[in-house]
Amino acid sequence: MATSAPGDRVRRASLAFRDILSDDGTHVRAWTNDPDGVIDGPTVVLCNGLGTNAYMWPWLLDPDCGVRVVSWNHRGVGGSERPRDRGHIEIEHVVADGLSVMDHFGIDSAVLMGWSMGVNTAFELTYRHPERVQGIFAMCGVPGDTFATMLAPFHLPRPVARALTVNLCRVAQHVGAVANPIVRQIPAGPGLVRALGRTGFMFPVPDADATAVGVKEFLTTPVDWYARLALATSRHPRVRLSRIQVPTLFVAATWDVLAGARDMASASRRLQERGVPSEYVELNGSHFIQLERPDEVHRLLLDFVRRTA
Repeated sequence: MATSAPGDRVRRASLAFRDILSDDGTHVRAWTNDPDGVIDGPTVVLCNGLGTNAYMWPWLLDPDCGVRVVSWNHRGVGGSERPRDRGHIEIEHVVADGLSVMDHFGIDSAVLMGWSMGVNTAFELTYRHPERVQGIFAMCGVPGDTFATMLAPFHLPRPVARALTVNLCRVAQHVGAVANPIVRQIPAGPGLVRALGRTGFMFPVPDADATAVGVKEFLTTPVDWYARLALATSRHPRVRLSRIQVPTLFVAATWDVLAGARDMASASRRLQERGVPSEYVELNGSHFIQLERPDEVHRLLLDFVRRTA
């Protein structure tokens, strides 16, 4: 699969938004890469990374990507309404939004693709509603208790990693009102993307222009609200894998500081031991592996969907 020239995926992007009503009356902004209903391919429901957006997947917005993608923006992000109950949110609300999106688009069942905290969503949705799921493509995320797996490349004890990351989110929630105006002034262009690619938190990407669109959109999310969402996911315990029966593919990144590759490999192995089809693939990259190695991740997704859907 040939890599597009820089900026091509931005110009070719196919994307449409729809405002739908979730079960509890919250308005959620859904999106699809197939606004005209012309993509001849299987449907994938994307459970996106926390507070992220469609533009973090430039190759999925290409009309020739081979799959029809349906997803949504998390509550309080990208046009989705915040919960009316004083901003209270838990994993069950995210799962309910995903089911409402599937119902709106007439999807009885589909392959779920989760990235980062979206892996939590995918496994929790499968645990609660197995009849709606054909398989799970889990990328850079674990099925619950995510914060205990963070900072894995630093080899910290799990309780220490969890305490550090959870408390960092608590601090961000309290200082967010001050930080928000500063964050919004960050020049989110290709230069910033190339600078991030030298930090180790993110690796260099082949298309800085397309990535910059997703980064710019991400920076519009208020810091305090993002921290609130993160703390909600930190309360999500491990999903009982004994209830997971669908095929899974775990795609991990060796230098991912936000989701431990070792824990992803362990989850895949536990499913295999129970006779559930599961594979584990580890790529050299960071938490943003879909931007750093898009062709490889794209190929893995297409292969998995063709074997599963």
